[in-house]
Formats: sequence, structure tokens, C-alpha cells
Amino acid sequence: MGETGKEEYKIQSFDSETQKLLKTALKDPSNVDLEKVANIIVDQSLKDCVFSKEAGRICYTIIQAESKQVGQSIFRRSLLNRLQQEYKDREELRTRSLQAWICYVTFICNIFDYLRVNNMPMMALVNPVYDCLFRLAQPDSLRKEEEVDCLVLQLHRIGEQLEKMNSQRMDELFSLLRDGFLLQEGLSSLSQLLLLEIIEFRAADWKMTDAAQKYYYSE
Repeated sequence: MGETGKEEYKIQSFDSETQKLLKTALKDPSNVDLEKVANIIVDQSLKDCVFSKEAGRICYTIIQAESKQVGQSIFRRSLLNRLQQEYKDREELRTRSLQAWICYVTFICNIFDYLRVNNMPMMALVNPVYDCLFRLAQPDSLRKEEEVDCLVLQLHRIGEQLEKMNSQRMDELFSLLRDGFLLQEGLSSLSQLLLLEIIEFRAADWKMTDAAQKYYYSE
């Protein structure tokens, strides 16, 4: 009950017809237009960062249900196609709306976290996720606290598994973050603190030491 209860709770922001569609997709996916469902979830994720944090769980449940019920992956294919489309337009998305861009990064990292093939993260998502995180590590993004916050949150969540998939790109990303922390002008004190914390977090093998916990999170 716990998991599905949570998922159903998270779809309360939709109108009643869409809620009905999503509830059916979660339990009986062969009876709905799964491409439409994928588009609804992505559209909402770009508008609502709270939803984009939870959408991975909903997508995972629909994919599992579809696989069990009909042995197909129409929903997963539709979802990945739409993610790829948004990925190609990511610079335009960021220019148009910083909020939508941050929601997109949160969403794609969430999907990376939840979707598995043979119990491994999906290789097809590794480079797109890295590219989004690299974009957040550019000088113009490091000057925006919302983007630094998003970057650090995603690295806390998926950094360790992402590094296992491609450690060289993680080294390159942290080289950018160290340079940003040490050399870049115009960083807010909060952004500096967040960057220092994630640099130390990775150095401690993606774990929070007691000393770091006290330093960063106590009053």
C-alpha cells in the first residue's frame, strides 16, 4: 500500500480526468494511451519541481505494470523519446525558463535513479544526465543559486551511481566545480558553501562525515 499510496497522493494536482487516466496507467496500463500518459508526466514535471522529484517513482511503477501485463515497453519508449526531445532543446529551455530547466534536470536525474535494465542504470541516460550536470557547472550557472542547489542535490542523489557508470566524466565535472569554487567571481556565499560541501562529500566516498554534518548542517 505505502508506495502506491504515495504515488496517488502525488497526482492530486491534476484535474480529475487526468488523475483517472494516471491511476489507470499505474494499475492497468494496457487500457490507456501510454504515449499521452508519458507526455502528461513530462509536461507536469517541467512546470512543477515538487512533482518532478517524485515522477521517477510513478514512471517506474507504470513501466513495471506494463511489462508484467503485456510484456511491452511502449511507455518507456515514449518517455525516453520525449526526454530526448527536451534534452536536444535544453539550452533553449534554460533561456526560456530557468525554473523549467531546473525541473527538467531534476526529472531526468530522477528517471536515471529509478529506471533499471538488469538492475543497472540505463546506459542511454548516462551521457545526457552528465551533459545537464556539466551545464549546471558552467560559470553563468554557478552564479545562480538555484542552479547550484539543483546540481548539488542531484549529485547527492545519483553521483555515486553515475560515477560507477563513467568515472572519467565525474572527474572532469569535479575539476570544473573546484575551479568554480576557487577561481570564479560572483559566487554567493551559499553557492560557495554548497560547492565545498559536495566536493568534500565526494572526497569522502559519497558519504557525509560526522564533522561535515556538524559543519554544514548545524546552526
